[in-house]
Amino acid sequence: MQSKINRLEINKNILNAAITEFSQHGYIGASTQAIARRAGLAKSQLHYYIGSKEALYQRVLGTLFEAWGEIFEFDSQKSSSPADIISHYIDLKLNFALQNKELSRIFTVEIISGGKSLSQFWPDAMVRMSSNIEVINGWIKEEKIRALDGRLLMMNIWALTQYYADYALQAEVILEGSLEDPVLQEKVRKELNDLILLGCGLTPP
Repeated sequence: MQSKINRLEINKNILNAAITEFSQHGYIGASTQAIARRAGLAKSQLHYYIGSKEALYQRVLGTLFEAWGEIFEFDSQKSSSPADIISHYIDLKLNFALQNKELSRIFTVEIISGGKSLSQFWPDAMVRMSSNIEVINGWIKEEKIRALDGRLLMMNIWALTQYYADYALQAEVILEGSLEDPVLQEKVRKELNDLILLGCGLTPP
């Protein structure tokens, strides 16, 4: 039992170390030596657990997409209004960006690098995206929100929230405060909600 716990702890340390290294240096710039050092392991020990750098990188990307998949699909319950559903989605995406800056940035770095390692993740991501767009189109048909392109709405929400992970340093300089400050987080959250919801022709909840 103890060995199983130790193995889980080691794998967790490796994953966290890999997230930091890939976030800072991208796939090409990150080395297994640096990941091993950050995880408190010898390089030979690291390769016993990961097999290869590519396998570890795919594990990190899988962790990101799994997390996104769990929380970024619209709650399309009939009892919830479009404003409540979109607001909740914005809050989840912003919170993830603020709390998982390094993991979020890995996606951005991979996209900038050509996105070759993302091919296996696109199909499931597109299914979830299509589900959200279908909900949006239903609202438009029922005249609950103004006529718009659901794809662009989703992309704009991602762009506005992802900024606080990718450009956290710039945001803190401009806002003259730490994004760890709950008061500043709430200010950002409210502004994003107002901007997006009003743009949809909705009243912020």
